[in-house]
Amino acid sequence: MTGPILRRRDNGATELRVNGVFVMDDRETSSERRLARAVIDLGARDILVGGLGLGFTVRELLAASDVRRVLVAELHPEIVGWMRDGTIPGADLLADPRVEVVLDDVRRVVADQAPGSHDAIVLDVDNGPDFLVHDANAEVYGPSFVAVCAERLRPGGHLCVWSMARSSTLRAGLEATFDLVDEARVPVRLQGRDEHYWILTGSRPRRVGAGD
Repeated sequence: MTGPILRRRDNGATELRVNGVFVMDDRETSSERRLARAVIDLGARDILVGGLGLGFTVRELLAASDVRRVLVAELHPEIVGWMRDGTIPGADLLADPRVEVVLDDVRRVVADQAPGSHDAIVLDVDNGPDFLVHDANAEVYGPSFVAVCAERLRPGGHLCVWSMARSSTLRAGLEATFDLVDEARVPVRLQGRDEHYWILTGSRPRRVGAGD
């Protein structure tokens, strides 16, 4: 396993790769921003974000004045360091008093939260369940961790997940845990070709022992 690296493309774009796998660049950021808007539009104010990346999801969250707190779980300290020293934009995000960054695996960060403590959890830790950056991240999309996320949400809370491809398995896991599940197809333009990504949202987590 190798850590994150930055690659400057000939067109001037900055590309982030982790473990040798393309994660994102700073040219096509609409899906990352759409991920943030999904929970903002649902009224989330206290939000946990899995994956800092190049900062576009967090930046979109902070643009909403009603957002009170953004807790970010980031596995790779290099990314935070690049933001702090100006290698990539983002020092202003880290300086925002609403932001707290925890350098740890998102699974441990979520597990450490008190039950019912967040309005939303947003997961963008790699390329989704079918295009993993790290094999161990398969657990992030599994039913056990989805259930842990649900327990950390308030009764009307939301779990929002970015995926490179439509995933029936992930949707089934959300449907087993949440009253409402939605999926949105997000068209993107990637280095001259038309593609699309997916955002899946589970809302209103079911509580153990709760009625139908």
